[in-house]
Amino acid sequence: MKIVIAGAGAVGTHLARLLSGERQDCVLIDESDDRLAAVAEYDVMTLQASPTSIQALKDAGVQSADLFVGVTTEESVNIDCCILAHALGAKKTVARIDNYEYLSQQNQDLFRTLGVDALVYPEVLAAIDIVNGLKMSWVRQRWDVHDGALVLLGIKMRQQAEILNQPLKDLCGPDDPYHVVAIKRGDETIIPGGLDVLQVNDLAYFMTTKDYIPYIRKIVGKEHYTDVQNVIIMGGGKSAVRAALTTPDYMHVKIVEIDAARCERLNQLLEDNPAMVIHGDGRDMALLQEEGIRNTQAFVALTDNAETNILACLSAKKMGVRKTIAMVENLDYVSMAESLDIGTIINKKTIAASRIFQMMLNADVHNLRSLMLVDADVVEFVAAEGSRVTRHVVKDLGLPFGVTIGGMVRDGVGMLVNGNSQIQAGDTVMVFCHEQKLKSIEKFFKKSTLF
Repeated sequence: MKIVIAGAGAVGTHLARLLSGERQDCVLIDESDDRLAAVAEYDVMTLQASPTSIQALKDAGVQSADLFVGVTTEESVNIDCCILAHALGAKKTVARIDNYEYLSQQNQDLFRTLGVDALVYPEVLAAIDIVNGLKMSWVRQRWDVHDGALVLLGIKMRQQAEILNQPLKDLCGPDDPYHVVAIKRGDETIIPGGLDVLQVNDLAYFMTTKDYIPYIRKIVGKEHYTDVQNVIIMGGGKSAVRAALTTPDYMHVKIVEIDAARCERLNQLLEDNPAMVIHGDGRDMALLQEEGIRNTQAFVALTDNAETNILACLSAKKMGVRKTIAMVENLDYVSMAESLDIGTIINKKTIAASRIFQMMLNADVHNLRSLMLVDADVVEFVAAEGSRVTRHVVKDLGLPFGVTIGGMVRDGVGMLVNGNSQIQAGDTVMVFCHEQKLKSIEKFFKKSTLF
């Protein structure tokens, strides 16, 4: 597959890294030689040029591109170069945007007529993760699959968990209501087998159904965590606005923003929303105490500065806040934030890159997420008629090492998968794997006439 990426910023660079591991024919275009030099270690071709240059697009080979991605920092440039790439012959185009109005179905249809097949708004994607993190104070990461038919929960293991140091084969049998599908232990990512165990301070990912979330909460020893009702958000950017607009009605949100002009704009954007906008510095402990930080269950740091967000979350934890969420745009700081036990870590650019990455897969993929804190991906594949995955029970499929199937959805009903499960055509199947293995799994789900 041939992919052309316009923009060597954080999204484009992360996407290039993913594609490099998949050994795709990838060309990265950017006007900055310095930004292109930063991807020299990846197996991608680079072209220093304007993404809206027709000659540059031709030199990059967009006329034979299966996918063209516009992810510069300028929305208009992304849209323009996608339109040009489509006109020159690119089969599919994706543009990064920062205008929420464009996401309406009517406007998306309009963009498709112009040659822009898909739109990606990183701030909206980040807000979804933020709100999911707020809904469950005891969970580091939550992902609802197929409108909640299945649920993926990332949970930090503490001493009080009753499932520590026991082989998973004794905990996650065919009749048990959950599977442990990935484990982060120190710097190591484990796609576990039956003999693996959970240890204190592991970040474990559980696949279950909604009905069994209270049971999971009990066995991991998190019943004493207070549910989130009061939230303080530091930083009034676009992700903060989208989060405030989509939090459940029972949550009370305060946004602390240091810029007075932005506060006025926030009040306009949130005019019909009960969220309160406060002009001040979210790092000011006296201000936070005045605004009730000690009666706040969640603190969300969404400024543009990763260090500020990390330190603010640490301060909030010292003041008794149980749930903290930090926007960490600098990937170099992600592992540090995790080691400091920050809580939920959001990087909107890797979220956006994962969403784009799924578009290059040939199989029917409904969703893909890189689990940022672990070297693993989780993918929703739809099993095609006659595909390899439908021919045998799971234990006889010969899945590659480091790959596990956590669950599937059939006719809207979520169910866990074990070795004796038989996947049928049309099932949505949750696959967990180490990064760089997606293409080897994809072939199990593609339509085939060979038996």
